Amino acid sequence: MLSRFSRLTRPQALTLCALPVVGLLAVALFAPLPFTVAQPGLTANVLGENRGTPVITISGAPTHDTTGQLRMTTIEATGPDARVSLGDVLDGWFDTDRAVMPRDAVYPRGDDLREIEQYNREQMEESQDAATTAALDHLDLSAADVDVTLRLADVGGPSAGLLFSLGIIDKLDTGDLTGGRVVAGTGTITPDGEVGAVGGVPLKTQAAHRDGATVFLVPRAECADAEAELPEGMRLIPVETLTGAVDALTALETGRGTVPAC
Repeated sequence: MLSRFSRLTRPQALTLCALPVVGLLAVALFAPLPFTVAQPGLTANVLGENRGTPVITISGAPTHDTTGQLRMTTIEATGPDARVSLGDVLDGWFDTDRAVMPRDAVYPRGDDLREIEQYNREQMEESQDAATTAALDHLDLSAADVDVTLRLADVGGPSAGLLFSLGIIDKLDTGDLTGGRVVAGTGTITPDGEVGAVGGVPLKTQAAHRDGATVFLVPRAECADAEAELPEGMRLIPVETLTGAVDALTALETGRGTVPAC
């Protein structure tokens, strides 16, 4: 065997040695990887209707008409069983309209689609309960007297919590949180009004910009992510609590007080 290699020219030897490397690269290029490719998803105005149904319905307390919009934001991701190759990953890294995320970060409950859908529904329900509690507590109202129903079809997970709370407050309070603007945002909410990070913020700011938003509420911990690919003309307002978000929007609308910035 050595004598055969010795009779090869240098280019021939290099070509022969390169074949296994090329084969490995080809396998890596097309082999499925544990990633998900995401892009900007839908947004929905929680002060209005979604698919013909009011997102927020309140009884047991007076409500008032609102102006402007409060748009919750989402991302769309390849399914848990989709094949994502190295080529897809590389394309996603160089495309500002898409992002590559670890599959476990998007689908924390394995590859079974029904299990994932059930998990997301549970997360949404818990988020809605927390959002209602936080909003009513902020307004010093009792859940025993005020009934809030939240409906948002085909959206799961907890990331709309902050916007749900703000929508409830805007309908029940006498002020006007948006000042006629299209305000978008994202963030989880706890029953005591703490705002949490969610992931996918750069894609959500793009979705918000696409749908007319000029202001975006972002969990303060994700300011850097949001600034990295911020659409032109979009104003970021970092928030850590529901009260802080209300105060920031009130200051923006009235021109009095301080509006936080990243």
